Amino acid sequence: MDAPTPSAAAAPRPLARRLAAPLGALAAATAAFAYVGAVDPNEPGHYPVCPLLNLTGLYCPGCGGLRSAHAVVHGDLSAALGANALAVLAYAVLAAVWTAWLTRAVRDRPPPRPLAPVWWWSLGGVMLVFSVVRNLPSGAALAP
Repeated sequence: MDAPTPSAAAAPRPLARRLAAPLGALAAATAAFAYVGAVDPNEPGHYPVCPLLNLTGLYCPGCGGLRSAHAVVHGDLSAALGANALAVLAYAVLAAVWTAWLTRAVRDRPPPRPLAPVWWWSLGGVMLVFSVVRNLPSGAALAP
């Protein structure tokens, strides 16, 4: 078999193909937020109960996340922060990451490299500290 010519290897991918993944991710996130915005998690019976909260009475880092998403959809940032401040921060970070992904796709740049393990361990540490603090009496402001 003949090796591809350098000009064939350097040919840009079609724009529609480059945008498929970021736009698909946006569609999935939009559908999820639309559903949570339409089906109120503050009313019992619509969503399953957090297993950790149900078994131990302790808040996990995700407790209040659906209520926070519902509040964001309805434009109530203070209620969203009160339900789960870490989730609101995650929504903002994910929006920024998605924007960078879309920009790279439009410019036909390769996707960014995956995060190094130190970043994932750091994220886990932040989530652990958030969970511990929100379960302490002094961290009651972080509880949903």
